[in-house]
Amino acid sequence: MSVLGTIIRPMAECGIDSNGDCVSAKPILPETAEIIWGGLASLIIFYLLVRFAGPAIKKGLAARTARIQAELDGAAEAKATAAAEATQIRAAKGDIAGERARILAEADAQAAAVLEDGRVRVKQELADLETRAVAEIAATGNRAGDELRAEIARLSNAAVDHVVTGSLDDATHQELIESFISRVGANS
Repeated sequence: MSVLGTIIRPMAECGIDSNGDCVSAKPILPETAEIIWGGLASLIIFYLLVRFAGPAIKKGLAARTARIQAELDGAAEAKATAAAEATQIRAAKGDIAGERARILAEADAQAAAVLEDGRVRVKQELADLETRAVAEIAATGNRAGDELRAEIARLSNAAVDHVVTGSLDDATHQELIESFISRVGANS
């Protein structure tokens, strides 16, 4: 450090202490020439800063102010939008109960219509089934009657043949067959 202090200040202005450091004769105020040259250098630097850096600083601060204002305006707009949406949601919430009641009423009406339609269809199907069952019973009865008549005719024919062959002649036998055929034909 003592070498650096020696280079900066001439030896006449600086004294060396026991550590080898340069010690000035005026410990508080620097030399007059140093004050003059330092003051001029400071004034030149301040002038250059004001002249060239001042407009850039003003422009930067103005841009910062504009950016902050835009953010504030955006925040205010977002707040207003959120308030409007909250109002719409609250209004829609009130309509939810009415809409729910309307939907439930429509569902109940549709369910009643489907139920009534099902009942009508079931009644119609039951009536159709009953009609078919009655017709089937009648057809089965007719078939059974026809089968019974045919069986009776067959059995009577066999019995007549048995009785007639043993006791009747051919002419009587032929007459009995024709009368039986004419009776069965009249019953059908």
